[in-house]
Order: sequence, then structure tokens, then C-alpha cells
Amino acid sequence: MGRPYFVINAKGNISVRPFGSATLPHQEIDLMKVVKKASDPKSMGGLGLQLPIIIRLPDVLKNRLESLHSAFHFAIHSNGYDSHYQGVYPVKCNQDRYIVEDIVEFGSYYHFGLEAGSKPELLLAMSCLTRGSSDALLICNGYKDEEYVSLALMGRCLHLNTVIVLEQEEELETVVDTSRKLGVRPVIGLRAKLRTKHSGHFGSTSGEKGKFGLTTTQILSVARRLQALGMLDCLQLLHFHIGSQIPSTALLADGVGEAAQIYCELVRLGAGMCVLDIGGGLGIDYDGSHSSSSDMSVGYGLDEYASTVVRAIQCACDRKRVRHPVICSESGRALVSHHSVLIFEAVPSASAKHDEIGQNFTCLLDGLEDEARADYRNLMAAAVRAEYETCLMYTDQLKRRCVEQFKDGMLSLEHLAAVDELCDLLAKEACASHTTLTYQVNLSIFTSVPDFWAIGQLFPIVPIHHLDQRPAVNGVLSDLTCDSDGKVDTFIGGRSSLPLHEFSDVGSGYYLGMFLGGAYQEALGGMHNLFGGPSVVRVVQSDGPHCFAVTRAVPGLSCADVLRAMQHEPELMFEALKRRVEECTHGEGDAVACALARAFHSMPYLVYPGGDTMVAEPDVASSAVVSDDDDVEWEFMRYLSV
Repeated sequence: MGRPYFVINAKGNISVRPFGSATLPHQEIDLMKVVKKASDPKSMGGLGLQLPIIIRLPDVLKNRLESLHSAFHFAIHSNGYDSHYQGVYPVKCNQDRYIVEDIVEFGSYYHFGLEAGSKPELLLAMSCLTRGSSDALLICNGYKDEEYVSLALMGRCLHLNTVIVLEQEEELETVVDTSRKLGVRPVIGLRAKLRTKHSGHFGSTSGEKGKFGLTTTQILSVARRLQALGMLDCLQLLHFHIGSQIPSTALLADGVGEAAQIYCELVRLGAGMCVLDIGGGLGIDYDGSHSSSSDMSVGYGLDEYASTVVRAIQCACDRKRVRHPVICSESGRALVSHHSVLIFEAVPSASAKHDEIGQNFTCLLDGLEDEARADYRNLMAAAVRAEYETCLMYTDQLKRRCVEQFKDGMLSLEHLAAVDELCDLLAKEACASHTTLTYQVNLSIFTSVPDFWAIGQLFPIVPIHHLDQRPAVNGVLSDLTCDSDGKVDTFIGGRSSLPLHEFSDVGSGYYLGMFLGGAYQEALGGMHNLFGGPSVVRVVQSDGPHCFAVTRAVPGLSCADVLRAMQHEPELMFEALKRRVEECTHGEGDAVACALARAFHSMPYLVYPGGDTMVAEPDVASSAVVSDDDDVEWEFMRYLSV
């Protein structure tokens, strides 16, 4: 899970190994040092950025791209495959300018290209590839209208290697007509709708009933139409997609083998085929299990993946005596997931301060009905005898009776509060070994981890420091939004809570990291409650004293930014508020006006003064503090490479 890019160092902090297994000890980057550099005030040599923050690691991204190409290069040469590998990055995974530009730069030597699925993505890809390899593929996927097709054909005029992939049979006429108008001969690909699919969540867009692609009947129809038009030589690429997170090499071989047969048949029909695009599907191991039985993992590595693809294509082509095609893949998730780490802080929440209630409760006992009073006596007797299960039964019974009495107007608010306080104290004592704490985190799940909320995708979340100490409690995470779904209560390994440290053990600032979230999360994240995107720092390995250098730092969206995104006009809003300030303060509201201006320019996330003690709220109904029985889980969490 994240191997080989993340380890725990001697200080108990998580360090990045930017060059994977080739990283030397002095090249490791301590994430806590990066957080300190990013969040310290500028007056102290920091960047003054507010958390949450995304740490981008372009060295990791480069290593992922090189590892992918190396795996295919080895498989091709070891099997005697008579062509080469030439991948593309699907920009939908993360359209951030600097990520796409890095991929084009790092991949130029390998003729690595881009894939676009919409008009703005196509414009982005065309622009970036002007600085890339002239042989790099620009795969044009997605539904298309005349303007989309025109842009792709313009790309060929600009000496970009654009391939228009037909998702629907009807798109062929648009391509033919537009190419005639512009006088540009197109390079065309087909997306095949294979029978092969996997049954997990990510396989829902594959198979015969998948959202995209042409059936065998439609593929034949397109080939015949192109032949009639004298354009069959334009058909040069076959594309397919089994689904993201392909779990096993057996399924991969089945799908690639089926597609390779279609490719060979198109060659037989006279098409100018030269590229087989195997699409996405190269999975990553989110949970560290290296298992093919879960959507959160895969049962293979890069080398096994590449070898399976090469052998399946080679077998089909050799059987039909067809020249081996260029192998293209669209492995976005596997490329970018590892290189981004989301860091956020567990923030203070008010803890219940229990007063000395014994004497006060005795005075209030007179207000209880006979049955409630009997429950109280039974409760106290069970507590004295240390009969905790009986204690909990009478606690629940007493609270229910008192609530009903309060609803009927027979019990005062002071009575009810005293009963609640007593019952909570006793329940806490009785369930001390079964308490899960709720940790408030300065984050929006909907903005930064939308896949968890939307499809239940799990990501590795762990503290990035104090990992030389065994956590004392388990917790769930509750975000800042005013939404009951704004929480993380399911974790890697199927756990309903996460081993965490108590705030009293860590002092000021407790930082958690979410790993393997570099794909899709930023593009899919919304602005629920108007929480915008996090701050971002780009960090590269260097020979300096801290082993890293920050090459780019971008503050997160301000309140004004998110308001503007929803069609509000912050400048006009401020002027209206400023006028009201002047009216209400008779011209003496400069301080108020300045505070309003600062509020517009600050991030929506909370700012806490340094040194605050952070306290977690107990959730007695949940289960599990870290006990001796949890040693295995704790060691697993500690020694997994995040």
C-alpha cells in the first residue's frame, strides 16, 4: 500500500522515498518538515499556508512513469515482441496544469502522450503536447460533436499525433464530413465493447451493456463504410476498457486476448491498424493486501501486468500472422495516485466538563417519578458491584424515562441535564475499553475525499507523526461541513475506527495524511458548505539540509474565491457591508471593515491558535479502543509503507 514510496523514519514520522526503492536514506523527505515549512509564518521562514494542504511529489510521479515504461520495455524484450510500448495519460484523472506538464516533460523521452475526453481537455492536451514528443499520441475519446472533431483535426495540422476514437457509430459521419470540410485526412480509432468485464464496482462501464464502445456488428459496419469511402487506411487504432482496478491478470489476459482477436480481424479486413490501446484498468493496492478479491487492491504488480498484456497480444497476433501492434495504455490512476498526499489537522472540540454532581443530583432526585427513581437506585447499586452490563441497562432505562418525563413537561432542563451527565459518566467508566472517539478534522470530505462519500472508496489514512508511539485509542473522523455524511468511519482493512493518539500525548498539532488520492479526488471534489480546495505545495528532492525544496506554493481558495464560483460578487458584497458598518458605527467602523476584508480573503477552513489542547469527543455507542488484541492491526498500520 503505497510501496515503495512511504516509510516510517527513526523519529516516528512518515517519510517520502521520492525515487522508490532506489532512494538513498539521505534522500528521504520527512512530511512533518514539509508541513512545518508550508504552515510556518513567513516571518519564521515558512510559506504561511493554511491547512489542509496537498503535497505534490513530482519525483514520485516521474518514478511511476519510468517504472511503467520499464515494465513494458522488459516484457517486450524478454518475450521477443516485435513492437514497442507508448502510453498516454488520461487527463481526467487530474487536470492540474503542473501535473499534466510534468507528465509531458517526464514522458517526452518515451513518446508518452495524453488522452482527452472533452473539448477543454483536448485544448489542454494540444497545448501541452506542443512541448512534448512529436510522436506522442493524443487519444481523443468521449462523445463528439463537429467542434470537437474539428479541434482534433486541427491538431493534425499542428503536427500533433491525434487519433479520433469513435465511441458511437454515428460519430463516423461527423468525422468524415468535418475532415472533408477542413481538407484533413483523419486517423481514426474504434472503441470496442468487449464481452469481457469484471464484476466489481469499477467494471460497471464494461461488458456488452457498458456505456461506451461499438459492438462487433457496429465495428463491421464502420469498417465497411470506411472501405466504401476509400478511407479504410485511416482506421489505425483499436481501443477498449475493461474497467478501472482490474483485479487479476487472468481477467486482464481474457480481455486483452479478446481485443487482440478483433484487432487481427480488422487487419484481415484491410484496415491500416498499428496501435492497440488497452485503456485503463492498471490498479493500485489501496489496502496493502495484494489481493484480487477486493475493489481496494489488485493481485499483481507492474511487471506482471505488462507481461500479461504483451503475451496476450503476441499470442493472438502470432496465431493470425499479424504484425505486432504498438501497445498503448491509459494508466492514469496508477500514474498519479501515489504522488499527492493530503495533510489535514485534527482540531480541538469542546469536551464535556463534568462538575461534581453527586450532591446536586441528590437534590434534583426529588423531581423524578417513582420508576425513574428506582432505576437510579438500581443503577448506583450495579455500579458499586462493578456489574457494568447491568449498569448500562439501567443507564439506558433511566435516560429514556427522564426524556419522556421531560417531553411531558414534568421534568426541568436542570433535572434532565443532571441525569444525562450522571449517565454519561457511568457509561464512560463502564465502557472505557469499548470507546471510539470522534476526532474533528479541519477538512471537507466532500471537497477533498469525494470518492469516499460517493462510492465508498477507501484510502489509507494515518497520522504522519508519533508513529514511534503506540496509539492509545481508536477514532472516527468528523469534518467541518454541516452534513451528517461528512465523516470517515470506515477504514482500510474493514475497520470501523482508526488507531490514533490521544491529544494529550501529542501536544500542539496532530496531523493526519490521506495517501494514494492523487487521481480523481481534486476534479470530482465539490464546494459543499463553500469549502474550497486545499493549499498546494510542490516538493522535490534536493541536497539541502532538509532534503527537499518547495518549487511551487499555492494558497487554497479564499472565501471570496468560493463565493465568486457561485456567481456572487465579493467586491460588491464587501461594499454593501462596509456601508452598513458606516451607518451603524457613525463613521468609526474602520476596524470592523478591516475584519470583513480579512474574512473575504481568508480560507473557509478554521484557524486555531497555536498551543491549544485538542480534545476528542467520546462516542460510547461505538466500539474499540486499541487493546492487546489490536496489536496485529497496529503493527500492520505502523509497518505498512502507508
